[in-house]
Amino acid sequence: MKNLIKEAKSGDSDAFAELMQSQMKNMYKAARAILYHDEDVADAISETILTCWEKLWQLREEDYFRTWMTRILINKCNDILRNQKNISLVEEIPETSSYDTKYENVEWKDALNSLGEKYRLVLMLYYVEGFKTAEISDILNMPESTVRSRLARGREQLAEELA
Repeated sequence: MKNLIKEAKSGDSDAFAELMQSQMKNMYKAARAILYHDEDVADAISETILTCWEKLWQLREEDYFRTWMTRILINKCNDILRNQKNISLVEEIPETSSYDTKYENVEWKDALNSLGEKYRLVLMLYYVEGFKTAEISDILNMPESTVRSRLARGREQLAEELA
């Protein structure tokens, strides 16, 4: 992955496309933890890819690419949520999701969706994306102790929901 990042930083668009393709599933899962509609998730991912391409030169260390990209993705998701608060829809028809069914576990999804966003996001980043608490702390700009307490509270709420 480091080679792809270096090549992309030097302007190789094919290397960048391959790099983004390798991160697509991770981006989808993280965005889906914040946003509820696949259209919004797709918008957040496409905006993240564009921003990464435009600002890749700002990435100081290749080792932190995933953390950097995830931070951008979370910011894009939050922008979409802010914009949605300003729009009030009279009636919304729910659509069925078309994401990978291997990931879907109805009980897990329902239990996770019942949690507040601050717990759901931390649990998704930790358990699904595999980030360490220190990395989540950097991504979400919060103290590591806050991340650990949200993980603990999220686990408790999840256990209650699944019980």
